[in-house]
Amino acid sequence: MSERLIVAPGTPLVRVDQLTRYGAADRPAVTFRSETIDYRELTDRVARVARGLHELGLRRGDRVAVYAEKRIETVVAMLAISAAGAVFVPVNPLFKARHLAHVTADCAARMVITTAERFETVRAALGEGSSVTDIVLIGADADAESAVHWRITRWQRLAATAADAVPDGVAVIDTDLAAIFYTSGSTGGPKGVVLSHRNVLAGAASVAGYLGHTADDTVLAVLPLSFDAGFSQLTTSFIVGAHVVLTNYLVPRDVVRLCARHRVTALTCVPPLWIQLAALDWPAEASAGLRYLANTGGRMPLATLTRLRALLPNARPYLMYGLTEAFRSTYLDPDEVDRRPDSIGKAIGNAEILVVRPDGTNCGPGEHGELVHRGALVARGYWNDPERTALRFRPVPGANPAIQPELAVWSGDTVYRDAEGFLYFVGRTDDMIKTSGYRISPTEIEEAAYATGLVGEAVALGVGDERLGHQVVLVVGGDCDTEVLRKSLAHDLPTYMLPQRTVVLPQLPRSVNGKFDRVELRRLVEVGS
Repeated sequence: MSERLIVAPGTPLVRVDQLTRYGAADRPAVTFRSETIDYRELTDRVARVARGLHELGLRRGDRVAVYAEKRIETVVAMLAISAAGAVFVPVNPLFKARHLAHVTADCAARMVITTAERFETVRAALGEGSSVTDIVLIGADADAESAVHWRITRWQRLAATAADAVPDGVAVIDTDLAAIFYTSGSTGGPKGVVLSHRNVLAGAASVAGYLGHTADDTVLAVLPLSFDAGFSQLTTSFIVGAHVVLTNYLVPRDVVRLCARHRVTALTCVPPLWIQLAALDWPAEASAGLRYLANTGGRMPLATLTRLRALLPNARPYLMYGLTEAFRSTYLDPDEVDRRPDSIGKAIGNAEILVVRPDGTNCGPGEHGELVHRGALVARGYWNDPERTALRFRPVPGANPAIQPELAVWSGDTVYRDAEGFLYFVGRTDDMIKTSGYRISPTEIEEAAYATGLVGEAVALGVGDERLGHQVVLVVGGDCDTEVLRKSLAHDLPTYMLPQRTVVLPQLPRSVNGKFDRVELRRLVEVGS
């Protein structure tokens, strides 16, 4: 096995950018398309850009929105912002002007780093009174000289800055803010989850540990870097000196092709993408090197998991559950998948997961309650939103009143724990279907739909009904004979769980993070009622 560390064991990491110190200097760090840079080059580029940002006036605690697709410059930008003592705010490159305007205004961004191709969107998003004073443009020249409200700097200029150390005056400690990740809420615009350097570094160490990352791994980064699980593909790789391959895939088949080309060993996806990948043929050169497949962002249908395990026999399946507010909470040991494939496992390292009743007391085995996460990964709260922060970040149940209470994340998710301590997801509090006096988890209906083999995509919703409380609506993607589907479901589901209505769409809408967009689906269903 290759050398893992180039710093003395026990050397403390304070900032996110210091993760690059774990990579052997001449080992590949990041690849995008035909370009690969090693850890020495990555460290040098980060130092140059950090110095350049400081010379532009960026200071400790300033927020910088990074609005670009996955590419080497995007990775360097986020690490350089950290090195300069500022706070990086990854913005999903699929966001349009309206969402970008919300993010930059909400966090009072000082600067935007973007690509020339996205400059017009940035221009449309930033009003005359915007907090943004500087825009850094990556890539080809853009017609930006007329941008009278902002100073325009070319990325090439920052990259050519002398790689001197950033002055000590911008040094940070591990509890300082590192990043703000904007995640969709059920109402209003996206909310900003604030992470400290300690949050990010503790999460990287924990997740890399249970996934068994080493410097010999090649991780294919398919998730958006604006998604906490997508960004963690960088941190959990850099902390062991592994190789990250970036992709902005156009079709799922691109993922298979890249696995073959780069001999990928590690792949993490959300359920909608896994469903698509399970429908493809995987040649031996694509599947042979994969040592694990990991699922996040929702429950993977059992039928999909079964198919993937047949296609990728060397890949150990890691089923994970997480919250942006706490990065990652649980994972199921691959050795337990055959015994309990519907479990979300147990707490990750350096975290404790509680299952509590509304009064904060602990639930017994089999009793449904709210999942509460405590530990080093718990975020600092929501940016500029003390009211929602107070609702979600609350004292740990049973906290000692003699000391300052520790805050935990109250997830809003309903789970239960079995007698052996394994956790099972029941549903989001807001997603639970309540009909005819019954409480139904949408995942129960969705799993039954997938098990029929008649649907490729399925989401169950509870739609308001004066008589029933909720009417059960099943939305499926692709071609489907709804009558045949209903008869098949009737074999496995009790009558009260059977959908009163089945809606067929060509394809189910997805959020910017690739998950099924339940809010948009609900709107479509209600409009079509």
